[in-house]
Amino acid sequence: MSKPVVASLFPIEKLSLMTIAELIAYGQQLLFSQSDSAKLDTELLICFVIDKPRCFLLTWPERLLTKEQTKHFAELMQRRVNGEPIAYIVKMQEFWSLPLEVSPATLIPRPDTEVLVESVLAHHQSEHLSCLDLGTGTGAIALALASERPHWQIEAIDFSHNAVSLAKRNAKNLSLSQVDFYQSDWFSEVSDDKRFDVIVSNPPYIDENDHHLNEGDVQFEPKSALVAAEHGLADIKIIASQAIKFLKPGGFLYIEHGFEQSIAVQRILAEFAYQQINTLKDYNDNDRITYACYSA
Repeated sequence: MSKPVVASLFPIEKLSLMTIAELIAYGQQLLFSQSDSAKLDTELLICFVIDKPRCFLLTWPERLLTKEQTKHFAELMQRRVNGEPIAYIVKMQEFWSLPLEVSPATLIPRPDTEVLVESVLAHHQSEHLSCLDLGTGTGAIALALASERPHWQIEAIDFSHNAVSLAKRNAKNLSLSQVDFYQSDWFSEVSDDKRFDVIVSNPPYIDENDHHLNEGDVQFEPKSALVAAEHGLADIKIIASQAIKFLKPGGFLYIEHGFEQSIAVQRILAEFAYQQINTLKDYNDNDRITYACYSA
């Protein structure tokens, strides 16, 4: 929850005399110690307040905000100074070049998850294919795949009704109506007769005692989408065991996981007789995606 604007940080009378360029510099200075993208964060907040693209800031750096806009900017900056993720403040996050609406009901899509999308697209180039996205959240993975493979039959589920509603809005806004979103506790509502060529998932995989849960953006995100029992592996075990019944012979399962979990995930897949088990690194060179084939 955001705190009241602190006058010493955001004196409205002083800020209202600042140009856009000066506001960006001021915001960058305030956020420098807590954000790796302090300047970008400030620019996004200004753009959100004035409802203009970032190119406007470059074209009109000498412009002043109105008194009302300045007040709104100060309120949003206070929320960011308090640590609230920029994506929740502006209600949008880009993923795979797709603008996605986000909310505190879902995780914020991360760039590293694009490695999963890249891998699926690289390994499965058939024009017609069936795919299931487990724990879809904003719909990021399913919609990214749909944008690249418009003829794929894609289903996407989430335990949270709010997440499903949000994902459906994103699909509508992006005109990607071919994805079927619905509520399900993992495979509970997936039709028993369904078989998929590909199943993908970015499930909860953080241990409940992990100190990172109280740091950065993660502390604002829904714990139900982050935390799993058994040192973060419980949901991965459920997915690996149940996916067997829903994969076509020779179908593939792709799972995103923690950077220290690759060996454990590989062992879980091996226990359930998956083959061709491989792990991919994310953009920071950390183990992040493990995939495997199931040939019943």
